[in-house]
Amino acid sequence: MGLFERKSTPITASYFSIGNERTSLVVGLGNVGKKYDLTRHNAGFMCVDYLTDSQESKWKVNETLKCLMTDLRLGDKRVIVIKPTTLMNLSGDAVQAVKKFYMIDNKDILVVHDELALPFGSLRFRVGGSSAGNNGIKSVSAHIGEDYARLRIGITNENKSPEDAAKFVLKKFNKEEQSHFKTMLTEVNALITEFIYSENLQSDTRRFI
Repeated sequence: MGLFERKSTPITASYFSIGNERTSLVVGLGNVGKKYDLTRHNAGFMCVDYLTDSQESKWKVNETLKCLMTDLRLGDKRVIVIKPTTLMNLSGDAVQAVKKFYMIDNKDILVVHDELALPFGSLRFRVGGSSAGNNGIKSVSAHIGEDYARLRIGITNENKSPEDAAKFVLKKFNKEEQSHFKTMLTEVNALITEFIYSENLQSDTRRFI
């Protein structure tokens, strides 16, 4: 699987320092609960789960900050990774709380989320932009503004129709899609790592299937 499309636009990223540490925040959007496992709306959760698993890190419940959280060390970088426990539509509550508590600038925040406007197998990285109807992104932007990075995970297939979008996002990926998703997670992990380490990121659109 190779690069399908790349659109490059310079993006400036800076890091807030706590002591001598540079801290960034990676947010996966989704809904907590077994019934939501492997659903399209939980693509963000699936991506950050892969990231934390690769670092052998465990999630801890933080009721005050309304999220599941883990604190990673990637080289010399400190990375806070969260999954809001507010359900998708109120994700901004958790992101704002964590941002305020750790004093993290928007330029150091990456939100990973499902994207109904993109076909399955597509990834799109950029700073800012519209919510494309994603209520989790609407909530985050309402709480902290729009100038944060997003990694959009395409979830649409030929079975989606405009009138059933709300139901479609809560359906599970089929077996073939689940297999492709596992392969795609490696590239997602690479893009997250690139965000954490790079100070001159590029907008990027990729297609893998």
